[in-house]
Amino acid sequence: MPDWVIWIVAMGALAVGEIFTLSLFLGPVALAALVGAAVALAGGGFALQLVAFTLSAAASLVLLRPVARRHLRTPARLRSGTARLVGSEATVLERVDVHGGQVKLAGEIWSARPFDDDEVLEPGARVQVLQIKGATALVSD
Repeated sequence: MPDWVIWIVAMGALAVGEIFTLSLFLGPVALAALVGAAVALAGGGFALQLVAFTLSAAASLVLLRPVARRHLRTPARLRSGTARLVGSEATVLERVDVHGGQVKLAGEIWSARPFDDDEVLEPGARVQVLQIKGATALVSD
């Protein structure tokens, strides 16, 4: 079996391992296996393939892993969807109690319930969104 095929199989195994572990370690090493395959395909000997693999593995781990880990820790200010609404202010449009109510939040009308079941919020009150559950904002004074 040609060396480049062995490198491709190793790359596939490493990529599958990355998918299952999400360690951000096996993915960059899989890219290095691709470099080893390219060297083998170009006719380089096994020693050259191994050196290319080792150097590219070290480089990809040093360069790519920190960037990927930084992207996993997305700061709150970059949240999207309903997560970005948590912490924002809303105006009560219809009395909000344990049975429900409505607030105007980010220019839209949302169903709302108080965060504490015994709290009652009257129309016109400014409230803070503490949590979003489905399509309902849980709010408090």
